[in-house]
Amino acid sequence: MDHMSPRLRAFLSEPIGEKDVCWVDGISHELAINLVTKGINKAYILLGQFLLMHKNEAEFQRWLICCCGATEYEAQQSSNCLKEWCACFL
Repeated sequence: MDHMSPRLRAFLSEPIGEKDVCWVDGISHELAINLVTKGINKAYILLGQFLLMHKNEAEFQRWLICCCGATEYEAQQSSNCLKEWCACFL
């Protein structure tokens, strides 16, 4: 856990529950707004999309970039965050 950002460490410290999507590491304020306009307002909904893609990080990143306006960095950070959360809690 030494290499983790404080935001990632905080996200991994507990179950997702009802956390807003902006809690996911890598989700900027602007990207959160884009996601909310698409109906993805909670972290568990974004996790659901990740799981529907069979935890395929490359596919999830392409979806975030193409459909939601994420930068490559945001897509990488958020897919890594969700992958790490799955490793901890699933």
